[in-house]
Amino acid sequence: MQPAHLWWIAAALAVAAELATGTFYLLMLAIGLAAGALAAHGGLGLTGQIVSAAVVGAGAVALWTWRRGQTPGGPAATADPGLNLDIGETVHVTGWDADGSARVHHRGANWTVLWDGSPNEPPPGPGTYTIRALRGNRFIVGR
Repeated sequence: MQPAHLWWIAAALAVAAELATGTFYLLMLAIGLAAGALAAHGGLGLTGQIVSAAVVGAGAVALWTWRRGQTPGGPAATADPGLNLDIGETVHVTGWDADGSARVHHRGANWTVLWDGSPNEPPPGPGTYTIRALRGNRFIVGR
């Protein structure tokens, strides 16, 4: 079996492992293995093939890691409306307790809500508030 075939088989195994695990870094390493196969097709010796695979694979991983660091992350899971359908909904607070919490009725259940403002700032009073996040089983609300 020719060395290029071994490189292609290794790249295919890395892609299969990536599909099974969901880690994107294995795909970057598979690109490096494909570079090793192309180097074998190009007639480079075993050392050149290994160096090509290592440089391209490590470069792809480094580039992907750098790129991920440059893009801002999304909202935290506790404040992501795609994960928590209550975020963005409104609730009516009839009164606040001394500890800055209140009880509201939302979607057929009673919930504890906490004010999203400064801890030293008291909630503004009764009214309609928007759910901004969830902390455990409590809604964090604000105007």
